[in-house]
Amino acid sequence: MKLNIVPARTGLTWVKLGIRTFFRQPLALVALFFMYMAVASVASLLPFGFLLAFMIEPAARLGLMAAAREASNERFPMPAVLITAFRAGRERLRAMLVLGVMHAAACAVVLLLASLFTGDAPKAGPVTPEAQMSLMLPTLLLYMPVSMLFWHAPALVHFHGIAPAKSLFFSLVACLRNWKALALFGLGWCAVIIGVSMPLSIAAGLASSPEAALPIVAPILLALAAMFTTSIYFTFRDSFTEDPPSTPIPAPASTQGSTPGDMP
Repeated sequence: MKLNIVPARTGLTWVKLGIRTFFRQPLALVALFFMYMAVASVASLLPFGFLLAFMIEPAARLGLMAAAREASNERFPMPAVLITAFRAGRERLRAMLVLGVMHAAACAVVLLLASLFTGDAPKAGPVTPEAQMSLMLPTLLLYMPVSMLFWHAPALVHFHGIAPAKSLFFSLVACLRNWKALALFGLGWCAVIIGVSMPLSIAAGLASSPEAALPIVAPILLALAAMFTTSIYFTFRDSFTEDPPSTPIPAPASTQGSTPGDMP
């Protein structure tokens, strides 16, 4: 496996490839992302379900990346692609489960540390919007290094057979070495999201009620999320290449009468 250092402008290329690939199989990719969100939502309803939702995220990310690869190769991603991590043999399955546990533990630590910035937790009743906003910023900042650790890790474990701990290290190194491209990747998606959200907000404001605008707004936001997850595959594809197999040097048929220039 070899790390590729890509130009900064590649970040915008990843955004374009994600959008272009999404529109090759829009219904399938939206359906797969919706399936993942539905499973995560159901898991979060269980006792300590938020940890289970965090645990399945690496495997779900791998499944969505595999779906993006299928779509980029002009193939229809079947629903079974979402469980790619669980169909690759016992060794890869064990490694992905370990990675999921590590991700859940890291997210739990992030939430615990972020809560320290908001003081005491609410005693009872729903969380106010002010409390949610005050928790969001420290959570995002603290999750940034976790995101870099796990950005490429699921694909490294599955496609290259890297051990979970090593995959975190290689993912972090790849993100740091290609930070300019990833920064443009993030800025590009921010521009796309803002460009789509502004007219959606205007349309929702003109609607008679928020419920009336929901059938239009929700599918578009779901499609945007599916586009983003599709583009993640290209950040991995262009950041790593597999080492070509070494070709043995053929021995000369005869060394008699040969000169140094004739030696391989």
